[in-house]
Amino acid sequence: MAKILHVFNSINRLRERYYVAAVGKQSLLDLLSEAEVAEQVYNSNAIENSTLTLEETEKILLQIHLDRYITEREIFEAKNLARVVSYINIKAKEQELTLEVMLSLHKMLIANIRDDIAGRFRKDGEWVRVANHIAPDPKEVAGRLEKMLAGYNAASHENIIKRIARLHLTFEHTHPFVDGNGRIGRVINNYLLIREGFVPMNIKFIDRKMYYEAFKEFDEKGTAKIMEEIVGKALTNSYHKRLAYLEGAHIMTLAEYAKKHKVSHSNLINKAHRQTIEAFFEKGVWKIGDYKP
Repeated sequence: MAKILHVFNSINRLRERYYVAAVGKQSLLDLLSEAEVAEQVYNSNAIENSTLTLEETEKILLQIHLDRYITEREIFEAKNLARVVSYINIKAKEQELTLEVMLSLHKMLIANIRDDIAGRFRKDGEWVRVANHIAPDPKEVAGRLEKMLAGYNAASHENIIKRIARLHLTFEHTHPFVDGNGRIGRVINNYLLIREGFVPMNIKFIDRKMYYEAFKEFDEKGTAKIMEEIVGKALTNSYHKRLAYLEGAHIMTLAEYAKKHKVSHSNLINKAHRQTIEAFFEKGVWKIGDYKP
């Protein structure tokens, strides 16, 4: 409990520092957001068993020919999700999250993949199962989502990490769509974070095992401790990355930092995973901003 409370407090401090550092640097913030799209797409699709690497995802988004055969579905999954990620950066500031917004995001995501289910919730007879969990009756979907949003808004006094973790688990437990639930769920997390003045986060493929353990915990115990830890670390990581750039730190890999400061690299990696140092994971490599001359 003490650990998660530390993360709650840390997020508020990082957010304040970010607002100070971001003044007059909108063009840099835009570049960081643009550069992050491919990583968001790669990680979210990889969690859903996409075979694309980060490099291949970047090439698809840049319309560069790949060296191996990629299915048309995987190409559309990458392009569509990139479009959704870029879209919410603007849309979230303009409109609150509603069921209609969720449906429009889903339509963008599933277009040209399964047009028969794009932009609509599950209907009668469309049951889905995730591992051992059978999602609720399609008739209950809209009501459960309305209740989920009402609960999220009513808990505005709580820390954002708790609110996002609970909402994400509830959304995935409901599994409102025939396909695309995980990706839309992670997009919705960022929609709400951006709307409330936080930075978007990136739940990473390397954390996939822990991510699925969070759903198991929620299904079996109704608790969200693991998901709170995942959200807390992911959000902290996003702030560490942006602050390193915004504050003009010299960005280097943790291996370079360890060598320069004569400290243990493995110890730094452990601290990076726990987010107890200001390290961030970028393009598959742990990095850190070095503020010392």
